[in-house]
Amino acid sequence: RVTGIDFLKRQNSQQHHTDAYNIKNLVVRRGQPFLVQVSLNRELRAADKLSLRFTIGENPMKNRGSLLSLKPEREDFNGWKISVVKKNGKEYLLSVTSSPNAPVGKYNLHVKTGANTYKPENGVIYLLFNPWCEDDAVYMANEAEKEEYVLNDTGSIYVGSAYSIYDRPWNFGQFEEFILDACMYLLDKSKLSLAERRDPAHVSRAMSALVNANDDNGVLLGNWSGNYISGTSPMDWIGSVMILQQYYKTKKPVRYGQCWVFAGVLNTVMRCLGVPCRCVSTFDSAHDTEENLTVDIYLNEKGEKLNSLSFDSVWNFHVWNDAWMKRTDMPNGFSGWQAIDSTPQEQSQGRFQCGPCPVKAVREGDVYLPYDAKFVYAEVNADRVYWVVKKVNGKDKYFKVGTETQAIGKNISTKAVGQNRREDITREYKYPEGSKEERMSMQRAYSFIRPSGLMPRSGYASTVRTLGGNTQPLVPKEPVTKTGLDIEITNTEPLHPGNPLEMAITVRISAPGTWTVNLTGSCQLQYYTGKVQANLGTIKETISLEGQSEMQVPLKIPPDAYMKTLSSVEDEVLILVTAIAEVKETNDKLTKETSMRFEYPPITVQMPETAKLYNDFNCAFIFKNKLNVTLENCKLLVEGLGIFKMTTFEQGDIMPGRIMKSEIICTPTRLGEKKIVAKLISNQIKGISTEKGIVIT
Repeated sequence: RVTGIDFLKRQNSQQHHTDAYNIKNLVVRRGQPFLVQVSLNRELRAADKLSLRFTIGENPMKNRGSLLSLKPEREDFNGWKISVVKKNGKEYLLSVTSSPNAPVGKYNLHVKTGANTYKPENGVIYLLFNPWCEDDAVYMANEAEKEEYVLNDTGSIYVGSAYSIYDRPWNFGQFEEFILDACMYLLDKSKLSLAERRDPAHVSRAMSALVNANDDNGVLLGNWSGNYISGTSPMDWIGSVMILQQYYKTKKPVRYGQCWVFAGVLNTVMRCLGVPCRCVSTFDSAHDTEENLTVDIYLNEKGEKLNSLSFDSVWNFHVWNDAWMKRTDMPNGFSGWQAIDSTPQEQSQGRFQCGPCPVKAVREGDVYLPYDAKFVYAEVNADRVYWVVKKVNGKDKYFKVGTETQAIGKNISTKAVGQNRREDITREYKYPEGSKEERMSMQRAYSFIRPSGLMPRSGYASTVRTLGGNTQPLVPKEPVTKTGLDIEITNTEPLHPGNPLEMAITVRISAPGTWTVNLTGSCQLQYYTGKVQANLGTIKETISLEGQSEMQVPLKIPPDAYMKTLSSVEDEVLILVTAIAEVKETNDKLTKETSMRFEYPPITVQMPETAKLYNDFNCAFIFKNKLNVTLENCKLLVEGLGIFKMTTFEQGDIMPGRIMKSEIICTPTRLGEKKIVAKLISNQIKGISTEKGIVIT
């Protein structure tokens, strides 16, 4: 009979890089040996039978591979191995190696000796993917990359706009209490077969579906309405931990998420299960509903963008994830990073899920490959076409005022390995604009997508004459103007809430001669999804330029034109400036738009650089309101993984010039480099955040 089992948790979890998981049970990675010490009531004799039985799922059976019976004398079973390392009287040290493509999940371990079965307490073993094992599909050779993409439980998600990118610190927290159990619950809920649980491609696709609540009661409910009264505003999260813990406790979708929240949570889930994963932000990302690779933007005669006519949209940024794996279900050359996206945008095979799509397939234009490559390709490669809607004899007519072929899918960004900085990975997703490879890739993609003739796709499109079937050039080129007309939009003063917004539109011409340019400019506030929230002001000017020259036209918005809107919205809004220039003499037209974010005073964190395990230290958060407006209903959210749980300080109103200071006593419970994240939200401002590192010795 067995009298006891020691899972040698400390030793095993160090070997398996699982010592950070906050859980009583043994957590190991597949394809790598772990040790168990079995104590018997007497020494084994030749006739004795001893077997370790691992079972997974509801009703385990040998022929399904859900029951594994490992006997020390018969070494191999379904790719699992067992051997006696050493015996010491009645103590037997056994080594168990799971198969490198074993189904991931929770296994029950029982020990059988003849007719007796011993069931140990905490006998559930968690088996994860193993990026350290060369035979595992998620194997990653580089040590620093595994440290970042599997073991780092903090990070940054890049947001803002292509003109002003900034990082939002995010706590992934894949090792925190209940997170692994929440991921196991999702695996069970996914109804993946045992065979599918072996494969990171199936698992990551299922997780991309389950992180959103659409069609399966998954983790997060998306909400882009601006009204979050019945839940938490997407801007108020600073990490995945509270979301997954609440979901695991209630088994009900958590309210509310937007794309960076979905990506942050999916990143936590994948890293927790052992699949290397990173958050990827694309600026000016196309959400194209008909796979025709163009996104139509409609402007009124004042140059203001209209919401109502567009079915497709350009988001200032969109965040998804890349998961690392070998793709065994397709030709060679498509392994490595795979795009997965849990933001519910479009159904794929009847569910809101997206990916895994090989990043190399997007770059090469192989958009027929599974999964959802056409969709991801369009997100980073569509063209933006501008139309002005004018009333002619009481009817709307559309006039094309510009096409941008290089405006979509810019500055594709992720956090750099081992450093707190942005790494630009655009080259992994696409060849340089205008290169020979890019043209070939585009021709390939177009041959699979076959866009219909270029024309606006709104409900009113019938007023436009259809273009002839063959007028679509295979690869659209930037329209070359006769005059070399160019527009640049900049801000001339820092964009502080409460101050006038001072911007400028610069018009350039490179051809000799005298030119008359009609310039229309508009300024609006918009959500990151491209939806316009308020019109702030417009300008219309006629300027003359001589030969090669440029002129700067100011665009100034007073504070009272926008502060009311800024205080009434629940989301962070961006400043959108659109300019249309038309050269009278040649009829050259050009349209440009730029989104900019407001600039805010910083939060400072004061604390020691190092601290000792279980020794308290003080941490202070200081914020000085350097703006000309009172910040109302301020809340400070702080969280430090392995140091303190998420805490909220209600700060009331902070007048201009006032200083706020909050203190918290911290007790570190884990060794290594830890981070403290802080975020300040108020009626006027949603996005001031900061992070600071501390080394625990």
